[in-house]
Amino acid sequence: MRKLLLLIALSISQFIVAQEWSYNFEDAKKQASEQDKNIIVVFSGSDWCAPCIKLDKTIWQSQIFKNEAEKSWVVVRADFPRKKANVLSKEQTEHNRKLAEKYNGEGSFPLVVILDKNGKVLGKMGFKNVAPEEYIKMIHAIDKK
Repeated sequence: MRKLLLLIALSISQFIVAQEWSYNFEDAKKQASEQDKNIIVVFSGSDWCAPCIKLDKTIWQSQIFKNEAEKSWVVVRADFPRKKANVLSKEQTEHNRKLAEKYNGEGSFPLVVILDKNGKVLGKMGFKNVAPEEYIKMIHAIDKK
């Protein structure tokens, strides 16, 4: 009985892929280097930017993106909320600001920056009203160059 329960648990766990967003860029670079993966940094205004919210719902929360991200990238979220209820810690706010200075000087939202494991910019893109599969293809077109 124990073996059967273990087999069932292992089978189920294969289908549950948790996309792990990093909120610390240095940790993400270390992980990307160890795993030989590129990095995706998402600059978002999660509580005020309509395209950011739509991108989150249609792309980032989709199972197909979560599966691909787990396999292919280290993903970093740099959020810039405006509502008091969503305020980040001072440390996180400063971290995100410094990251934006380096990779999002134009202040675009949403902005998706694709980097190699060392932090070199491979390309940038914004909101696209496409299916997750198409968005993933667009990211791969940049990160495979």
